[in-house]
Amino acid sequence: MEGLLFNVNNGYVEGVVRGYRNGLLVSNQYLNLTQCDNLEDLKLQLSSTDYGNFLSQHNGPLSTSIIRDNLSKKLYQEFQYLKKQSSGKLSKFLDFITYGYMIDNVALMITGTIHERDRSEILEKCHPLGWFDTLPTLSIATDIESLYSTVLIDTPLAPFFKDCLSAEDLDDLNIEIIRNKLFKNYLESFIEFIEKEFGQPDKEIMLNLLNFESDKRVINIALNSINNSELTSDIKLSLFPQSGKLYPLYHNQLSNIDDPEQLKTIVSSIYEYKELFNESQDNSGSSRNLEDWFYLLEMKYCKNAFTQQFTLSTIWAWLRSKEQEIRNITWIAECIAQNQKNRIDNYIAVY
Repeated sequence: MEGLLFNVNNGYVEGVVRGYRNGLLVSNQYLNLTQCDNLEDLKLQLSSTDYGNFLSQHNGPLSTSIIRDNLSKKLYQEFQYLKKQSSGKLSKFLDFITYGYMIDNVALMITGTIHERDRSEILEKCHPLGWFDTLPTLSIATDIESLYSTVLIDTPLAPFFKDCLSAEDLDDLNIEIIRNKLFKNYLESFIEFIEKEFGQPDKEIMLNLLNFESDKRVINIALNSINNSELTSDIKLSLFPQSGKLYPLYHNQLSNIDDPEQLKTIVSSIYEYKELFNESQDNSGSSRNLEDWFYLLEMKYCKNAFTQQFTLSTIWAWLRSKEQEIRNITWIAECIAQNQKNRIDNYIAVY
């Protein structure tokens, strides 16, 4: 029944997203990019893809950051078009996607402020999908309680600040704790929304994608907090989203580990995560790190999302695939700029 009525409200948007997806670079296009001798050649090769004249407004010398920023700008424009075509639960779904970027921007603004960096410089680094009107005013940050009551209470992030309010001064550790608590509350709310509003197969696909996000955060928190005496087991547990394949069986174990090998043993007991700590090499002969394996697994989930019809999960899958494509192009551009052609094939295939 869900599929029969899907096209009435969301068929056009799904069609647009599948069109976007068909514009992702394929293997022979990546091969052309890796054979470029300079960034001007790279620009020329990209102009024959879906990116077209994405650098038409830029007249000066090219750099990796300029290419990356303009690639991201095109992604933002495409996402904004989807938002303008949305209504009802689709509109709320797209809002939820942007909340994650908002949280990252809040953490970036506060961290930059306490380190006395120039506000305009920080704002330039903020992700456009996570922009909101009062973001620049976060530079008044002194403590999280006053920050919430004066700025954040009127933003969409306000509901995620439960258990985050504290009169403590803001430092790097407290900001990271707050950021992870916000993401925990955000992911749990997102999953609750999906379970309530979505039917099959959307629910199954999106829960799989969001559960992976939850597990990824748990693994990173557990790994990065090893030998950090300031983060107790209880604090770590308070940062772990209560979802994912690792929940609830392995959360207590992961909050108490003191060695990376323990983490590897626990996580590898989940079939899907067996290769996360694999030491095999990529096309360039370099060993893949944990982040690379996260990206590889995420791309696998995103490819699977497009095998189903009548689903909004394709929006999430396309967005993450596009972000990976931008990382790939940025990596290739950086290798060309630094004349490191021996590492240029070290990117994560999207298709």
